[in-house]
Amino acid sequence: MSDTTARGPYRVTFVCTGNICRSPMAEHVLRKYIEDEGLYAIADSSGTGGWHAGDAADRRTVRTLRRHGFTSDHAARKFQRGWFDDYDLVVALDAGHLRELRALARDEQDRDKIRLLRSFDPSAGPDLDVPDPYYDDDEAFEHVMDLIERAAPGILDEIRRGLKNAG
Repeated sequence: MSDTTARGPYRVTFVCTGNICRSPMAEHVLRKYIEDEGLYAIADSSGTGGWHAGDAADRRTVRTLRRHGFTSDHAARKFQRGWFDDYDLVVALDAGHLRELRALARDEQDRDKIRLLRSFDPSAGPDLDVPDPYYDDDEAFEHVMDLIERAAPGILDEIRRGLKNAG
């Protein structure tokens, strides 16, 4: 873990495919939880691909976030290899993202920062993928929200550990 006290807050980024559905949803959920707990941390998100760069979150993501009381302002962007230096935790939304991020990692220090979102949910079982709701309906987006909210307490615990170890 990097020294967050020397360089700023504990930083988390969520990574999905195009950065318009799953990862922005996770970003906004965690942002609120971080704020509610008063933690010295920042959450954002990006995608493994850049074709949606600059786009807002999918309208169904926005609708789901707002329905649950979260913010939704977003502009998609592509994860860059050099960003490993800027984050303490890089959270992949499924095994494909995990593979792509590990391939981008420059060394073991980068790889150690990468985790699957559902690995933070003790009740997740063996399938740790958050399914892509893009080609589905609002119910699929609600399912993604549920999976994210189940993992959030574990992510908050990881942030607290990182902050404690840095201090």
